[in-house]
Amino acid sequence: MKLNIANPLTGQQKLLEVDDERKLRSVMDKRIAQEVAGEDLLGEDFAGFLFRVSGGNDKQGFPMKQGVLCNHRVRLLLRKGNSCYRQRKTGERKRKSVRGCVVGHDLAVLNLVVVKQGDKDVEGLTDSQVPVRLGPKRASKIRKLFALSKEDDVRKYVLERKFETKTGKTVTKKPKIQRLITPLMKQRKRHR
Repeated sequence: MKLNIANPLTGQQKLLEVDDERKLRSVMDKRIAQEVAGEDLLGEDFAGFLFRVSGGNDKQGFPMKQGVLCNHRVRLLLRKGNSCYRQRKTGERKRKSVRGCVVGHDLAVLNLVVVKQGDKDVEGLTDSQVPVRLGPKRASKIRKLFALSKEDDVRKYVLERKFETKTGKTVTKKPKIQRLITPLMKQRKRHR
């Protein structure tokens, strides 16, 4: 079984292959959102780690679905807003095969999220920081990130990205701020 481990604090991911049945026994019959000790599952390197089961796929590629309390495949009538389904037409519902949320032997990939880090650093998971490529776009979220007051100008704090084009020109890109109160917006509100 492959274990896809994500670390939200560093933004890193690591894919490990585990074939030892005794190690996998600690994660069997666990449900999505339950926690597993890293030492039981992956040995001494992951001592002190705590992982949360966040999902997975079986050998045929069907995803695990939260709330389906079984360890086999079922066919459910899904609609807009359900996980494991994307609506193509408005009001469309479709019966799709999904796998239950209980971990079993038929899984090909199991997704885990680091809840608590151990004492040692693990290469490719906790050793470096992956920078977040994009900053916030909404005015209130920019204010929250930089701890700004209502009087501060949000436009000065937008994160911009500098890069070179194919022609060699240096260009900066930044998002258009959403929900920004401008004099024009105030004028439109007055004339409603």
